[in-house]
Amino acid sequence: MHEAKNTARAVVKIGYDGRVHKHFKGPQAQERYENEKRVLSFLQERECPFVPRMLQHDDEHMYLVTSNAGQRVEHLSAGKYERLFEELKKYGVRHEDAEVRNITYNEKAGRFCIIDFEFATILEPGYAPSPLMESHPNRDAYNHD
Repeated sequence: MHEAKNTARAVVKIGYDGRVHKHFKGPQAQERYENEKRVLSFLQERECPFVPRMLQHDDEHMYLVTSNAGQRVEHLSAGKYERLFEELKKYGVRHEDAEVRNITYNEKAGRFCIIDFEFATILEPGYAPSPLMESHPNRDAYNHD
């Protein structure tokens, strides 16, 4: 396994089988873990084709294993970027951290994908908004329609 990311909020490793292993840590780790798990389950139920699939989780260790959604994208046109996050809303989710760092390109699928849903909000009636947005460092930058 090789380490893909090690930040104050998570350690992400890519297994030799391509699976993504994410350990949550730092501020509000439990809440971020629970929210990402909830949003990924929601998107799986709706068969969203451009997000990772949750394959395994360990609540005690705040650990997720997901399918690999491709390689990170360094640059993307503003129009493509905006259309991708708008497409996600059609599946009932607003990303809340809509940055290029959360976009990948999956060669096998032949399309751009979205990752990292720890701050995402499910837009469907009956789902509580993400309480994490109150503490998100970029919360004022988000466009809430």
